Amino acid sequence: MAEVCARMSVCRACPRLVEWRERTAVEKRRSYAEETYWGRPVPGWGDERPRILIVGLAPAAHGGNRTGRIFTGDRSGDWLFASLHRVGLAAIPTSTRAGDGQRLIDARVVATVRCAPPANKPTPAERDTCRPWLAEEIARVVDDVRSIVVLGGFGWGALWPVLADAGYRLPKTRPAFRHGGEVEIGSPEGSGHTILLLGCYHPSQQNTFTGRVTEPMLDAVFRRAKEYAGLPAGP
Repeated sequence: MAEVCARMSVCRACPRLVEWRERTAVEKRRSYAEETYWGRPVPGWGDERPRILIVGLAPAAHGGNRTGRIFTGDRSGDWLFASLHRVGLAAIPTSTRAGDGQRLIDARVVATVRCAPPANKPTPAERDTCRPWLAEEIARVVDDVRSIVVLGGFGWGALWPVLADAGYRLPKTRPAFRHGGEVEIGSPEGSGHTILLLGCYHPSQQNTFTGRVTEPMLDAVFRRAKEYAGLPAGP
């Protein structure tokens, strides 16, 4: 896994994303003017043998693109890690920077697109170009993962081809994304277990400010993921 993350961190396959992530790392937000931005693709992070995999959209320009850790240092991450802590999947309720003492418990977080995109909107071509990195990470955790939580419709659509290529046994018709939606899928032949795919609204500021997603809604999805994965109920 470390080798995959190292190779991914120097990827320059998407010119628009490379230009944006590097320009943002120079034209910093004023409140972070004294910080050195990561300014590169952001690898997955967490347990290397996770029971739960969390799939997000892409790093935030002044979050993961600054800190080098997915969902770290931005408002979406504030919501995500607080929920993970409440349900017993994170050691502390905040994720502000690398080395802050945060640790994921039986979980790993990855992004569909590994570079910060302008306006938080990667293109379909960028999604497809980045797909092999997601596929490589999934291939290395397939024997351990029992639940996959997908944050948002973009990630939901991007994940299905990856799962198909990895040998997962999927429904003939792809279910539409919805919050709380569940799909049980067969894992690759020979592994002898099923996996639960769960849809969850992304904890973006747009969704949290409008009440489209609430703390109890997030907690319920992650508790369900833990239950299916056979993990203790926790807090």
